[in-house]
Amino acid sequence: MTDRNHHGMQLALGGMLAALVFVATSFFKLPVSVTQGYIHLGDGFILLGAALLGNTAIVAAALGSALADLLGGYTLYILPTFLIKGAVAAVAVWFFAANRPLWLRVLGMVIAEAVMVLGYFLVEWLVLGYGLAAAAGALVPNMVQGLSGVIIGVVLLPLVQRVKGVLKL
Repeated sequence: MTDRNHHGMQLALGGMLAALVFVATSFFKLPVSVTQGYIHLGDGFILLGAALLGNTAIVAAALGSALADLLGGYTLYILPTFLIKGAVAAVAVWFFAANRPLWLRVLGMVIAEAVMVLGYFLVEWLVLGYGLAAAAGALVPNMVQGLSGVIIGVVLLPLVQRVKGVLKL
């Protein structure tokens, strides 16, 4: 595959990942009344995208997640989500690089999701001004979301690795 074809394939797959993250975030969700937010499946696809696409997944994760906030009416969260989900993907990409052992990749997924939990906690407490108690109230739902992302990532990682081999990414 030429460089031009490879970049075109990365761009196309990045667009598809952004769309998949958007759909998994927007349409497969469980409302959380305490935070007026929701738990969703988007993080699992962010982690899988990081395993499949490397650095391309960072922008795709950020865009797909931010778009879900924009169209879902969570306008205060658009920029924080863009930054936090991009960071989640970046951490995961680093742990997926260089064919690290499985246990290290799983640890990377856990750390990536910890970045998400901590990121939203800090944003809600310090940036949006919800207060410490309200921000702390969102910790458990965000941990559940993070755990679901890790579970999706671990279960589907072997499939993603096979696809990556077939596509020669």
